[in-house]
Amino acid sequence: MTERQEIEGAGQSAAGESAAGRLYGVGVGPGDPSLITVRAAELIGRADVIAYHCARHGRSHARAIAERYLTGGQIEERLMYPVTVETTDHPGGYRGALDDFYQEASDRLAAHLDAGRMVVVLAEGDPLFYGSYQHMHKRLAHRYPTEVVPGVTSISAAAARLGTPLVEAEEVLTVIPGTLPEEELTARLAATDSAVIMKLGRTFPAVRRALERAGRLDEARYVERATMEGERTGRLAEIEADSVPYFSVAVLPSRVAALDSDGKPFEALAVEGGELPDGETALGEVVVVGTGPAGPLWLTPEARGALANATDLVGYTTYLDRVPVRVGQVRHGSDNKVEGVRAEFALELARRGRRVAVVSSGDPGVFAMATAVLEAACQDPYRDVAVRVLPGMTAAHAAASRAGAPLGHDYAVISLSDRLKPWEVIARRLRAAAEADLVLALYNPGSKSRTTQVGSARDLLLEYRDPATPVVMARDVGGPTERVRTVALAELDPAEVDMRTLLLIGSTQTQWVQRGGDREVVWTPRRYPED
Repeated sequence: MTERQEIEGAGQSAAGESAAGRLYGVGVGPGDPSLITVRAAELIGRADVIAYHCARHGRSHARAIAERYLTGGQIEERLMYPVTVETTDHPGGYRGALDDFYQEASDRLAAHLDAGRMVVVLAEGDPLFYGSYQHMHKRLAHRYPTEVVPGVTSISAAAARLGTPLVEAEEVLTVIPGTLPEEELTARLAATDSAVIMKLGRTFPAVRRALERAGRLDEARYVERATMEGERTGRLAEIEADSVPYFSVAVLPSRVAALDSDGKPFEALAVEGGELPDGETALGEVVVVGTGPAGPLWLTPEARGALANATDLVGYTTYLDRVPVRVGQVRHGSDNKVEGVRAEFALELARRGRRVAVVSSGDPGVFAMATAVLEAACQDPYRDVAVRVLPGMTAAHAAASRAGAPLGHDYAVISLSDRLKPWEVIARRLRAAAEADLVLALYNPGSKSRTTQVGSARDLLLEYRDPATPVVMARDVGGPTERVRTVALAELDPAEVDMRTLLLIGSTQTQWVQRGGDREVVWTPRRYPED
């Protein structure tokens, strides 16, 4: 038996009773009827019922695309939305009005299916990609034999009309509805490699601002009515907002492809002194990026965007290794003890027009690279170079989250490294913080060449704190060798502390509680007792 015979015979059971028909969600592509798939054309021509969604004006883009494949003798079900973007007096509001409409529409289709008819629901693009058909599918597919026929999406059409690859190699494509709040749009655009923003129209001004805030406006391309009559493409920055219809998308194409097409990936620059080359006057930018204490999970969207937008990455090699390699970027790794040299190198690159990301662990403003960069940037010849500092998750906060909430009240952050300040200053600050009964977060507690500081700090603090005061020892938080445990202050062993360890020392109010099994938690009350 052929498929057509199966469909025609589906209306009768063995006993002569009516049997259920079949439901088809059919994608008709982005606009050009010639882009309809062979399967879609066959089903449209065989259908007993052709259904399509439309606004109150009654016109359907999906039907217009499929019109050449209609037979003229089919039942047409026009599923007209009661509202689109306007307000409604429905007691359930906009969502309630749509829910009622979807239920009424699916009931109409169910009546045809119960009568044994073959029902094709037309969907512009792909049925399950931001399509109205999906609301019918959710209500009917579990009740009737159903098939979804994929269609060419507006995303694929837009890329084809631009003639630009969307993604290449390990790039990530993000599809974003333009109806998201502007802040959310900005964050997602900053964090991704490539993107397509759907549903423009009235959202276009916010989308444009989000692209600009994310530093992506120059890359953005605009496609209107791809493959349809009246198609328009161009640079999004040059599009007038009042000319943008709903059937348009914004595209951030592949960066890898852009580098290849230019034929000039980001070249390395020699920066050993000297004046700028003749005719080179444009200044770039230095962005000091906090990557958090470990890998990509700790990066903010803003930091991801800055790392992706940079032509050059500068940093301690260990920290650079946490940043994914991108085609065309130049990576300048160096030793951990040359912060000043690294800062000047980054500023010189920016002075020559490069977009430089200085990679710092944790938060760049906490014992990290922001100070070194700003110190150099306040000197000639770098005073005019733009510098931004992007925050990151600090090691103290990451460690505290693993232990519970030891930083729940006032606390002090002190580095135990005496390379840049004398131990006498460190001891004075430890004593002042202890007398003030502050929780302490101790950075840089020890290293191979600094072995006495942890013991000296412990002994000093024992003059002010109970020997049982909890000390959180957090090593490599977020990393593959993470280890977090709590010991009493009197039992703190300097031999177990290295440069990758951070210490959180409780106040007199900090609690160390066994909650069940072997699980323990450290927390400091928000309320401090009155004297």
